[in-house]
Amino acid sequence: VHLVESGGGLVQAGGSLRLSCVMSGDIDEIDTLGWSRSAPGGVRDHIAILGRNGGTRYDDSVKGRFTISRDIAKNTLYLQMDSLKPTDTAVYFCAADTKPQTYWGQGTQVTVSS
Repeated sequence: VHLVESGGGLVQAGGSLRLSCVMSGDIDEIDTLGWSRSAPGGVRDHIAILGRNGGTRYDDSVKGRFTISRDIAKNTLYLQMDSLKPTDTAVYFCAADTKPQTYWGQGTQVTVSS
C-alpha cells in the first residue's frame, strides 16, 4: 500500500483545510484508515480513525472540528479540518492498517497562525 498526502499549508486560526491521502496498491487488504499528527518535538498522536464498516473515532482534541471520510471511487482518504487552532500546528500523516502491517504516508505540514 502506498499513501500520498496533500492539502497542508498555512491558515489563520478559525480557518479550514482539507487534507487528502491518495491510496494505491493492495487497497482491498486495508482494514482501518486513519490520520495522525506530530507536533514539533512531540510524539505522533492518532487523531481520527475510519473502520472498514464506516465507523469513526476521534481524539478529544479534534472531536467536533475534524471529520474523516473516504471516497472509494477515488481511492482517497480525507480529513476536513474546521475551526483550526494554533495548537493544531503539526505534520499530518495518513495511515492504512492491513494487519499485520501499518503503512504511512510522507506527511503534510499544517501551520495555524494566531
